[in-house]
Amino acid sequence: MTYQFEDQTLECADCGASFTFSAEDQEFFAQKGFSQPRRCPSCRAAKKAASRGGSYGGGGGRSGGRSYDKPQYRVTCSACGCETTVPFEPKGDRPVYCSDCYRNM
Repeated sequence: MTYQFEDQTLECADCGASFTFSAEDQEFFAQKGFSQPRRCPSCRAAKKAASRGGSYGGGGGRSGGRSYDKPQYRVTCSACGCETTVPFEPKGDRPVYCSDCYRNM
């Protein structure tokens, strides 16, 4: 049986921002048996980085079962204007982008 997927707008469980769950992503998730995402791409990336010990380069991992939660800062993307969160405090001297705009640069 073939399913028709259409883009969906979802709300992030962490930051409350709206994000698009594309038809292509829905098909991939269905093939892998994954449930629909609860977090926006920015919050998923931040959670993944935190589970790696705060390093985007990998390694680290958890230490003795302790979890180190980085504070999240609400920002407005300099490119598209959407509200998102980042795991660093912006200083105001450089633009800050949402994960989608950053990935497309």
